[in-house]
Amino acid sequence: MSTDLLQTSKPKRIGDVLITRGFINSDQLHIALQQQKLTGKALGEVLLDLGFITEEAMRDAVSESVGYESIDLSAIIADTNALALIPKHVAFKHSLFPVSHDIENGELIIAAANPDDIVARDAVASLLTRAGQGTGKRIKPKWRIASSSEVLATIDRFYDRELSIDGILIELESGQLDLLALSQAGAAYSHPIVRLIDALFADAVSHGASDIHFEPEDLFLRIRYRIDGVLRPIRSLAKPNWTAMLVRLKVMSSMNIAETRAPQDGRISLSLFGRQIDFRAAVQPTIHGENFVLRVLDRKRSVVALDGLGLTEFQLTLLKLMLERPEGILLVTGPTGSGKTTTLYSVLNHLNTVGVNIMTLEDPVEYPIPMIRQTSVAEAVKLDFAEGIRSLMRQDPDIIFVGEIRDKDTAEMAVRSAMTGHQVFSTLHTNSAIRSIPRLVDLGVHAEILSGNIIGIIAQRLVRRLCPQCKTAYSPDAPERTMLGADAQEDITLYSATGCPTCEGEGYKGRLAIIEILRFDRGLDELVARGALLQEMNDYAISKGFIEIAEDGLRRVREGSTSLDEIRRVVDLTDRVSI
Repeated sequence: MSTDLLQTSKPKRIGDVLITRGFINSDQLHIALQQQKLTGKALGEVLLDLGFITEEAMRDAVSESVGYESIDLSAIIADTNALALIPKHVAFKHSLFPVSHDIENGELIIAAANPDDIVARDAVASLLTRAGQGTGKRIKPKWRIASSSEVLATIDRFYDRELSIDGILIELESGQLDLLALSQAGAAYSHPIVRLIDALFADAVSHGASDIHFEPEDLFLRIRYRIDGVLRPIRSLAKPNWTAMLVRLKVMSSMNIAETRAPQDGRISLSLFGRQIDFRAAVQPTIHGENFVLRVLDRKRSVVALDGLGLTEFQLTLLKLMLERPEGILLVTGPTGSGKTTTLYSVLNHLNTVGVNIMTLEDPVEYPIPMIRQTSVAEAVKLDFAEGIRSLMRQDPDIIFVGEIRDKDTAEMAVRSAMTGHQVFSTLHTNSAIRSIPRLVDLGVHAEILSGNIIGIIAQRLVRRLCPQCKTAYSPDAPERTMLGADAQEDITLYSATGCPTCEGEGYKGRLAIIEILRFDRGLDELVARGALLQEMNDYAISKGFIEIAEDGLRRVREGSTSLDEIRRVVDLTDRVSI
């Protein structure tokens, strides 16, 4: 939050606005004002530091107070589409900077020292009108506040630089790389490696990638993005560039650039396309050099409302009924990248009120959530999941979220917490909801202890959604009808992936979850306690209305959301195939 924002002429005092909107109370305002006297910071920054408000709440209040949101220009990455709309001389003359251009909705975010400057507004309006005429789309400016010095420094940082990936690569082929200069903190933005890494980050986020892979081979570097759960090759670069790129990535991730033989973890935070994006970084030594993977953590997409998870009305009602149990453990299972954490964050956000104390133990904390006490496990201080749960139990929690149950100690502590009057949420790596029971027993938790202490188990997968622009309808053949459980006379229309410019030829755009929800009742608890076979437990659950994940996936196929091939990619349907 820029301090200049709160030094601007304000029709209303920011503290009064926050109290009126219910974001803070008078006691919190008093504490913040006392802290402000000690630190000299703007009131908004103090409130954020104290954790009394979220950035979103602060922006809403600031918008009411001064009419404009603020923006921190120090960590943004250039948007070449935005820079093309405003020439440098116009930006310099009026002390403004085009931050990002959302082509889909036609919005151009502009940071300015004085957004109320009529002359600047007229100049921008004239430029955007001409640009819109060339594309047939209207471009709408959205103004933000930043200090004049920040704006001018950002203009100098980004304009007159080659920012496209292809252009930077051509520049690299003809230049000499100074690795020592690159390793220094605050390396000049003019360095082509710095611009190359930033351009790749921007390109990955614009494509909706969830992960970025830098994979050195013997003679070249392969770059892949994971988009909609599937890795796609993006670039292959000359191997000599990788050394300098790795140095830059390590510097940005606060890693030790001298360490090349041991794995390292780090984190990067940047402003991209007008919003904050975090990257969780991990480097791994391989026979061809260090492999570098970045997980993209887009806070804008982090917490989904419970009714936005794509559940059926029955599934949503069942989940809410399970959450009404005041104690017990609820597990979400599935492979890595199946959306387990997203589902649990939605549940925690649904339960998050001022009347409960929610505490989490994660590895690491991916998305900060207001009012929830979140802790990262750390090997440096010997804080693992089991020890962390013991510590959390002394913090008077109502709800505990354990990032993952991966060993006996963690499993025992999680179940013990559920037995002592707490709601416990966690994830587990199993193939189905029912198979979580033998997995917990295998970890060392006795079946008698599990009985009566499990609220429910959710198993889920993420499947790619068919592109609505190019999906092709067809009538299923006999084997597909058998797989769907349909008779020969039933009229069914399925859809297959085709590929078009909208989905970049993939035939799929976006993802959706397929889910099975197993609610535990007394009957199922008794089966668990006496060590019943999986088939017996599964049959009992189905008799009570349990819908297996395969059935939920086939429901999605029937409604035209995804293809049968995509469901077969992530769910075992072989028992439905006739030989």
